[in-house]
Amino acid sequence: MQKLTGRCLCEAIEYQITGELGPIFNCHCSKCRRWHGAAFRTRATIRSSQFQWLKGEEYLSRYHSSENTVKNFCSICGSSLISTYDESPDKIGIPLGGLDQRPNNTVEGHFFVGSKSPWFEIDDDLPQYDDYPGSHDKVRETAE
Repeated sequence: MQKLTGRCLCEAIEYQITGELGPIFNCHCSKCRRWHGAAFRTRATIRSSQFQWLKGEEYLSRYHSSENTVKNFCSICGSSLISTYDESPDKIGIPLGGLDQRPNNTVEGHFFVGSKSPWFEIDDDLPQYDDYPGSHDKVRETAE
């Protein structure tokens, strides 16, 4: 079974993911671009039962970026950590930039390409979706 660890920039917060990640996508929406200060956010979804804070949970800050989405970040260095969803508390969105290891799966495509940054050109052959491909919202089952 895959075990992944991650941390924030100042390393005050550390976390662990046990099991496989769901599908990995590059999100080009304006909120992810602003949250990560980059052309896109590479992310996956996992079950909340796969996730554990290892240290520094007291340094977490939270921000409701939309009606049902909460962005969790380090209050010291500002690093983007996870997204939680009020209407789906069993799921967590993971930005892959904070991981220490390479996950077993790879990027499957790009979504919210309809609002991508005008200065960035996608130059790979991965599928592109103008908005969120709802069928990819599934979280892969993992062995406990």
